[in-house]
Amino acid sequence: MPWNPEKYHQFQSQRSAPFDDLLNLVEVRPGLKVVDLGCGTGELTRRLADSLPDCEVLGLDSSPQMLERAQKYARPGLRFEPGNQAELGSEWDLIFSNAALQWSENHEELIPYLFKHLAAGGQIAVQVPSNHNSTAHLTIIDVAGREPFASALGGWTRQSPVLPIEAYAKLLFREEAQEILVFEKVYPHVLENADAIVDWISGTALVPYFERLDSLKDDFINAIRQDLRVIMPGEPVFYPFRRTFFSARKAA
Repeated sequence: MPWNPEKYHQFQSQRSAPFDDLLNLVEVRPGLKVVDLGCGTGELTRRLADSLPDCEVLGLDSSPQMLERAQKYARPGLRFEPGNQAELGSEWDLIFSNAALQWSENHEELIPYLFKHLAAGGQIAVQVPSNHNSTAHLTIIDVAGREPFASALGGWTRQSPVLPIEAYAKLLFREEAQEILVFEKVYPHVLENADAIVDWISGTALVPYFERLDSLKDDFINAIRQDLRVIMPGEPVFYPFRRTFFSARKAA
């Protein structure tokens, strides 16, 4: 997908808060082999690496635009490479992913696959947005079902692969994981108005639509904008954002 780092960074402070909560779940140990799946523009991966003494950290991402920005954060013990997070190889002491696994399908297979790539005693720590039933996301699907967008999309809409929190707990239990922790948290964002919500989702949820709509991209954004102005009038607007966290450890 053609990611826009500038648009993604428009709400950087709000997007950083879940990273802090995820980082707090990580057991800090020296000498770990670490991968950050979906490292994006790299500054949060650098924070992860700086918090883990004497560790080797790889930031992995499929977006050339994001990786170009990330390279400035590279240092001894921290590198960035292109790669598909759903095809992770090798073996890791820590598999870390902040707001990225939602772009990979079939979590019923993905999570066990990733868990199998943990070394003995290794930890997986993941955060994914679980906001797919929010007003903004339901509006995206509604507008995508109207013409001319429905025909341009061929009836396609992006359906989130994110599972209910109990499903992640069950998947980890089946892998005989230890120290399973799964929870959902709502982040209470207050934005200027409905247009700010459109700006937010333009850097994330709308990206796969943009690459399919070509010349209809601006019309699509404007239609969503008009709907959200009606649904969420006034200033400011409250934008509660749900996120799912899970962490577990492989037996030593």
